[in-house]
Amino acid sequence: MPETIKSFNSEPGESFTPVRKASPDSAGETLIELGKKSPMAAEYLLTIYLIQREYRYVSNSRLAERMKVSRSAVTQAAKRLESLGLVIHKDNNYTLTEKGRDYATSLLKRHYLIEHLLVNHLHYPWDRADEEAALLQDKISSGFADFLYEKMGRPKTCPHGNPFPDIEDEGRLLGAGDLLQCNLKRPVRVLRITEEGEEVPGMLSFCYEKNIRPGMNLEVSTKSAEGV
Repeated sequence: MPETIKSFNSEPGESFTPVRKASPDSAGETLIELGKKSPMAAEYLLTIYLIQREYRYVSNSRLAERMKVSRSAVTQAAKRLESLGLVIHKDNNYTLTEKGRDYATSLLKRHYLIEHLLVNHLHYPWDRADEEAALLQDKISSGFADFLYEKMGRPKTCPHGNPFPDIEDEGRLLGAGDLLQCNLKRPVRVLRITEEGEEVPGMLSFCYEKNIRPGMNLEVSTKSAEGV
């Protein structure tokens, strides 16, 4: 079983209840405008944001690996983003400016809302919703994002368990240990399939086929260097 499925030791029935209201969009129509100026900008900003919230440090090599491009391509793209006032590059660490963070969080919220629309209302396969949402996330208007946020019941996580930016339980969800850290033969609850895990070929299909979803209780029977 892949190690990037996040879980924590729990008693059956234990759950979390995030309560802070998260605004679905703060960058407005400018996401669409940004896409016209720099087609890859949105993907870079979102990837930097996701790496930063998981690991804090965003190196050139890690960003290149996640973007599946060369390090030189990352350097070139980052210079473009710096010129737009969206990214700061210092000591081989990329950080987002306030403006860049607004773009990234708005994009991520739209992505999660589209996933909810696909999975919970259109009954699109859970394991394929992430790919479709990635194609649409920078295409919808802020008004439609606001509508979806209310229509979906102001969700706190995506269908795969990853938290919306700035919800109260964001730190606890992001900080939960992976299955390799769990004690053997002890009940644990799956919280999320990480964003990084979603990018692993076959990960979501594996979870879908084995019915491994956020909120599911399971036990780890064996561990190895390759996984559990």
